[in-house]
Amino acid sequence: MSKKIKLSYFALFVSFINLILYQYPFFKFVFANKNIGSFNGVLFLLSLIVASILLNAFAFYIGIYLMRVVGKYLIILLFNISAVAVYFINTYGVILDRTMIGNILNTNYEESTSFLSFNLFLYLIILGIIPSIFIYKADIIIPKIKIFALNSVVTLLLLGTLAYVNSSNWLWIDKNSKTLGATTMPWSYVVNTFRYYSHINKKNEKQILLPNATIKDSTKSIVVLVIGESARSSNFSLYGYDRNTNPLLSNIDNVNHFKTQSCATYTTAGLKCILEHENTGKLYEILPNYLYRNGVDVIWKTTNWGEPTIKVKSFQNKDFLRQNCEGEICGYDEILLKDLQQEIENSEKNKILIVLHTNTSHGPTYYKKYPKQFEKFSPVCKSVELANCTQQELINAYDNTILYTDYILATLIEQLKKIEKYESSMIYISDHGESLGENNLYMHGIPSSIAPTEQLDIPFIVWSSNTSKIIKEDQEYSQHNIFHTVLDLLSVESPIYEESMSIYEK
Repeated sequence: MSKKIKLSYFALFVSFINLILYQYPFFKFVFANKNIGSFNGVLFLLSLIVASILLNAFAFYIGIYLMRVVGKYLIILLFNISAVAVYFINTYGVILDRTMIGNILNTNYEESTSFLSFNLFLYLIILGIIPSIFIYKADIIIPKIKIFALNSVVTLLLLGTLAYVNSSNWLWIDKNSKTLGATTMPWSYVVNTFRYYSHINKKNEKQILLPNATIKDSTKSIVVLVIGESARSSNFSLYGYDRNTNPLLSNIDNVNHFKTQSCATYTTAGLKCILEHENTGKLYEILPNYLYRNGVDVIWKTTNWGEPTIKVKSFQNKDFLRQNCEGEICGYDEILLKDLQQEIENSEKNKILIVLHTNTSHGPTYYKKYPKQFEKFSPVCKSVELANCTQQELINAYDNTILYTDYILATLIEQLKKIEKYESSMIYISDHGESLGENNLYMHGIPSSIAPTEQLDIPFIVWSSNTSKIIKEDQEYSQHNIFHTVLDLLSVESPIYEESMSIYEK
């Protein structure tokens, strides 16, 4: 029979366990960004420790008092989620802010299972399941209402005193509140999950329709918009990378590339920026839906996910594409090119937009994203725990994905060249960049306001069969240039078209 324990003691003990097991990322950031060597620094550190214990104990105390056994199960759930959260923070350097929570909630089964590893299960067992056993077995004595109220008041007074003593540090806390809040367990993911759904609920349920557009001429024109995944421009030889990762594109005439930054570091937001006409924060009609509604033939082919609502003639996801597919290409992004030429020739429209949403450079399993013959750079990282590989192994695997991307784009251009009855254009732009171990950061998802350039600098590559079109020189572009450039190429006249946002001269 388990020994009975007062709720106040239980809450303090569980809070102390929470501090020891899950607050390492929080205090690691404090040590790295705050001078702890002085007397005031030591006092501030001790205050943070005491405040952390008291705040969490207070939350656990109230939760169990109000919800009893449900409160215990809720704490067990939080401990196990915290164990997984700490694993990802320690392994990939992620920050659990609202955007990262959105990224997690929009992850599909295939991507999430790619992160499974022995260490993940080890974290879950040691930091999650074992502490949960103690919580489950605890026989808690619930206090009477007067004791509960007295303990609550005393705790609030202590917390208020700590806040007053540390008033000189409020400015530093406010300045770093985003990172501090995103590393505090369990409240980082609890609060930011509520923030994420609150943000989603504030959006319009239906897209706001843009003004009607008209097609200005009957010239047969096709634009293929290729949306890259996690591609950073610094690893493209077109952008000056010392490895030849673009051997094919570099030998094709009329290929241009532009210096560009993404407006976000995760797929759903990156896609929104690429497909919307301007950055308004509202849910306006996106490019493929807008063009389809106004008479353009639109096809969307994807091996990825995270798309907004697509309302077009043909939406082809990975499962659809793999039907009746045979051969090696079925498991890679090259499948997006299958039957593409035939689909274009079968179209009855003069204007066609095709969107190819790729998955080629998405981690952590970069080595699985390209056929074996594209493994030019070796040895490659084959661990989902990227810090276990040397940085060179990681870069080798990633560079092979860029080499494969080069092949896909070059093959696409050659296909378009064969369709002589159409003026053809190919636009390639990535949703965001990628960290490959720089500053101990991996993959993507850091808030764009503090994200490193590796996660923001992206490739923007354009080819056109119409050599008479003149590109505006010496300009930096953004993902929002895509909308207006596509309208320009397809000769679509619209009240929301901005000539200055097209990459082409008039």
